Amino acid sequence: MNKVRKNAIEATFDIKDGCTIMLGGFGLCGIPENLISALVEMNVKNLTCISNNAGVDDFGIGLMLQKKQLKKMIASYVGENAEFERQLLSGELEVELIPQGTLATRCMAAGYGMPAVFTPAGVGTEVAEGKEVRNFDGKDYLLETALKADFALVKAWKGDTHGNLIFKETARNFNPVMAMAGNITIAEVEELVPAGELNPDHIHTPGIYVHRIFKGVNYEKRIEQRTVRKK
Repeated sequence: MNKVRKNAIEATFDIKDGCTIMLGGFGLCGIPENLISALVEMNVKNLTCISNNAGVDDFGIGLMLQKKQLKKMIASYVGENAEFERQLLSGELEVELIPQGTLATRCMAAGYGMPAVFTPAGVGTEVAEGKEVRNFDGKDYLLETALKADFALVKAWKGDTHGNLIFKETARNFNPVMAMAGNITIAEVEELVPAGELNPDHIHTPGIYVHRIFKGVNYEKRIEQRTVRKK
C-alpha cells in the first residue's frame, strides 16, 4: 500500500464535520503544523479534538478555535489561549479536562487494544464523578476508558515511505501514543526517506500504525513563553 501523500490537503481529504481527531505534540513542540493548517483551510466543523493542550491564540489549535471548528476539547492543559477561555466560559465549547498522565495512558490503552485502565489519578476529585472506583491492595483506583479517534494527526522528525517514524526529544510527548490510537493515522515529517534507510533500533512508531505520510514544509516551531536574559 502506498502511504505517501503530496501534502497535508491530500492526506486529510476524508476528514469530515463531526469527526474526532487527535493532535500530537507538547505545548507548541512537535505539533502537526501542516495538518492543522489544512483543517483550517478545509473549514471542517463540529470536531472533537483530543490534545494535551489547546495551542495559543494565533497558532496551532488556536487557529481552529478562532474559526469555531471545535465542538469539544479533551485536553490536559489549556492555559495559554484566551479564545479558548472565552468559548469555555460562554458555553460555546464543551471541555473535558484530564490529568496529563491519564490522557497519555488512555491513548496508549487504545493503541494496545485495551478498553480501559485503572489509575489513582483523580480519585476523590471532580474527575471521578460518575466513574467506577475499585480498591486494589488497599488503594483506590479510578476506571478510565481508552481514548480512540477517527484520525490521529502526528508530527515526526524523520519518517520513511512505509510510515516508520522517529520523534525528536520533547516531540515524543503524545505523538507516539496518539499514533497508535487513531483509526487512521496521518504523519507529517520534516524528513522523508526511502524505506530501509532508518535504523530499526531508532524507530519510535512502527509503520504498521501509520496509514498516510508526507513531508511537511515551512515549519515555524514557535515558543510559547520566551524568556531571555537581560543585557
